[in-house]
Amino acid sequence: MNSNLFEDFDPVSSKQWKQKIQFELKGADYNETLIWNSPEDIKVKPFYHKDEFTNPVPVTTKASDFKICQNIFVFDMEKSIERALDTLNRGAESLRFTIEDETTNIAKLLEKLPLKGVAVYFNLNFLSIDFVQKIDTIARQKEAKIFYNIDPIGQLAREGNWFTTSEKNNFDSLNLLSTSIPNSSIISIDSGLYQNAGANLVQQIAYSMAHANEYFNRIPIINQAIVFEIAVGTNYFFEIAKLRAFRLLFNLIAKEYNHDLDCHLLVSPSKRNKTLYDYNVNMLRTTTECMSAILGGADAIANLPYDSLYHKDNEFGDRIARNQLLVLKNESYFDKVNNPADGSYYIESLTNQLAEKALVLFKDIEANGGFLKQLNEGIIKRKIQESADKEQELYDSGKEVLLGTNKYPNKDDKMKQDLELFPFVKIKPRKTLITPIIEKRLAEKTEQERLDLE
Repeated sequence: MNSNLFEDFDPVSSKQWKQKIQFELKGADYNETLIWNSPEDIKVKPFYHKDEFTNPVPVTTKASDFKICQNIFVFDMEKSIERALDTLNRGAESLRFTIEDETTNIAKLLEKLPLKGVAVYFNLNFLSIDFVQKIDTIARQKEAKIFYNIDPIGQLAREGNWFTTSEKNNFDSLNLLSTSIPNSSIISIDSGLYQNAGANLVQQIAYSMAHANEYFNRIPIINQAIVFEIAVGTNYFFEIAKLRAFRLLFNLIAKEYNHDLDCHLLVSPSKRNKTLYDYNVNMLRTTTECMSAILGGADAIANLPYDSLYHKDNEFGDRIARNQLLVLKNESYFDKVNNPADGSYYIESLTNQLAEKALVLFKDIEANGGFLKQLNEGIIKRKIQESADKEQELYDSGKEVLLGTNKYPNKDDKMKQDLELFPFVKIKPRKTLITPIIEKRLAEKTEQERLDLE
């Protein structure tokens, strides 16, 4: 006989659950004991129930389609080619090249790579129409899918200056490229900068949307997906909800410009909570962050090697970072279910609250002149710094824990002799149009003090 076992039990309402919890608390205050407030002013309850949650806004995510991306900084041409070939053979499904010099021989870089159907991202530290058109010619011959990730506003925010001296020239170049290369994604949004500088989740979403809105206003023809390069932190469920809220709000705003393409989310773990000491814990952090990225709907994930703070790019660190994603995909089956967060009242509640709060902030930015105006006036930097200072206070007081650094540190751990890279904020005196937004890790001061004592 077929029967539904749940029919044998009476449904329990949220009111009944709360009454039972209050009874078990033996007089302790429910709100003070079990409800906590996030930095985004979201009150997190001990349980979520369907009778308190109506009409969730649908968010479509495809975990089955996420790609494993390998970061490659192009300096030594032969080594970069060898590394790209090796990483594709070892499980990477897409590549992200960072190129600093427009004299780079792009034809040689791509010549031997099997790029048919492979997504290739370019992070160019310059804006050159000729260079992009060279890539486009090669890409069409090889049938590669190219994302150029050009973001002049992100360049201004990060470096304090435009790519070229004139603001107008930057947008003129984007307009020209958008019309002359219609089959590739040109524009990206450097959302990771806001997260790594200390912005809270609502700020990250709102600033990214206002950032994108500037491009919608200035580039009449955007006929390919806009890429959001996003950083995710360790707050597991909140980060899942953040990525879902990104899609929700982007589609809402893009609709106003008759842009009917979904955004493309290229996600990496945050640098902000990574540590120099007890560095193996970084692997645990990046694993949960990659899990959040997959469940939240990332299109591609470029993992952060556990030793990236203090080591130059190396085969072992790359392999471990890539294998973390391969395990999640091929052994943990994270790619088997689309829309995996659907039906979780907690995640759907967080998604809606983050989206609603970010939309309020987005509207406030637009009502006060737009993102670029507030960036130039230093308002965006100041607001991010305020959030960063609050988080830093939590870390300094031990309320925000980084295991092995401000909790259970190994006093015998020595790092001074292992530093191949300078792992702290670099001061580069130069003339800038605005004060740039600076990425900074929570543990920097603690680590500097420990290094001084070695």
